[in-house]
Amino acid sequence: MEKQHQRVLALDAFRGLTVAAMILVNNPGSWGHIYSPLEHAPWNGCTPTDLVFPFFLFIVGVSMWFSFIKYNHKLSADSSKKIIKRMVIIFLIGLLLHAFPFYNLHPEKMRIMGVLQRIALAFGFGAFICLGIKETYHKYIGAFILLGYWIALTLWGGSDPYNIETNLVRSVDIAVLGINHLWTGAGLPFDPEGLLSTLPAIVTVMLGYHTGKLIERNKMEQALNLLFVRGLLCILAGMIWNMAMPINKALWTSSYVLYTAGIAMCVLAVALWLIDVKGRKKLISPFVAYGSNALFVFAAAGLLVKTLSLIPIAVDEKRLSLTGYFYQKIYELIGNAELSSLLYALTWVIFLWVIAHVLYKKHIFIKI
Repeated sequence: MEKQHQRVLALDAFRGLTVAAMILVNNPGSWGHIYSPLEHAPWNGCTPTDLVFPFFLFIVGVSMWFSFIKYNHKLSADSSKKIIKRMVIIFLIGLLLHAFPFYNLHPEKMRIMGVLQRIALAFGFGAFICLGIKETYHKYIGAFILLGYWIALTLWGGSDPYNIETNLVRSVDIAVLGINHLWTGAGLPFDPEGLLSTLPAIVTVMLGYHTGKLIERNKMEQALNLLFVRGLLCILAGMIWNMAMPINKALWTSSYVLYTAGIAMCVLAVALWLIDVKGRKKLISPFVAYGSNALFVFAAAGLLVKTLSLIPIAVDEKRLSLTGYFYQKIYELIGNAELSSLLYALTWVIFLWVIAHVLYKKHIFIKI
């Protein structure tokens, strides 16, 4: 029983590390001076920051395996109710965060998709596939999705199928959601959490689910060996596929799915090795608090940062937001723009960790 507890502790640590990284990359002091290792790849490619979101979806899948043990991994009225309820709640929270503050709401221009929305859909559809379809067919379904996605983008993405303007993902989003409901941060309407590109994200969750099975049903030494071998094979497969279908987070390409899932398997293996084999619980304990209330902390971070950025402060006949004021008066004094931006982001990570740590010590676990 202790071994099982330690494995779940490793999952919490990995999930917590991922959430901490999500908060770090989402809250720089200045978007014009992001600490370079925390930047996304301009388009094709994969930086450490591009690993964060797929890591979270992967760990959603791993946790799903342990969560559905009580349902014997079968689709039933109770398990279906749980899946649908969680999917709807997470999706609605994502929409509400986009809509906040509600006094400035313009439904006709509100973004529909987003990080939480993708988590909701990938979890929901991944759960229904894993519980509702015989396990033997899971690998074929995953392969069908990844290959089908590759073929679809190639056939219907124009002469340059992986271009930001002409790709099929953007075309589908414009046709289904409407151009006014897409993210515009890239300089044109294009959503990196689009509808079509959520399909391969489901496979990321499924890979996590079967990784959970591997961990739970094997002795630790065998589990670690299998994780490392499968992880390296996925990384290699992703790199080979990259020659035909570029690794690209914004399109969540099939090569990106395999490449990032492979790295996630190796990182999770290291976490399990540190806890189960070496007993280094203190080394990863700071992340366990984050991981125990992962989605709540992530959503709370978005709400808190957005709220504070709406509070105006008058400075030298100019109006700054409260967050902008603190950044200017404290962090910019450092003199190095990238370092200032990084330290500001780290401050948010530490502040939110304090909240997560208090909840963890009081055994308060807010499930979303």
